[in-house]
Amino acid sequence: MAKASVAAGCDGLLIEVHNDPEHALCDGAQSLKPKKYTKLIEELREIGKVVGKEI
Repeated sequence: MAKASVAAGCDGLLIEVHNDPEHALCDGAQSLKPKKYTKLIEELREIGKVVGKEI
């Protein structure tokens, strides 16, 4: 959804990051581990370049 949102020109994203989402007190199922978050941000930067958004 984040990739589609950036491609559509969104102005912001809310992404939860947690070192151990399996043991988070809440929202663990929707949290990304830091390594996966870093990869996602790299991909979002590339999409942002195409649509004129800086990430």
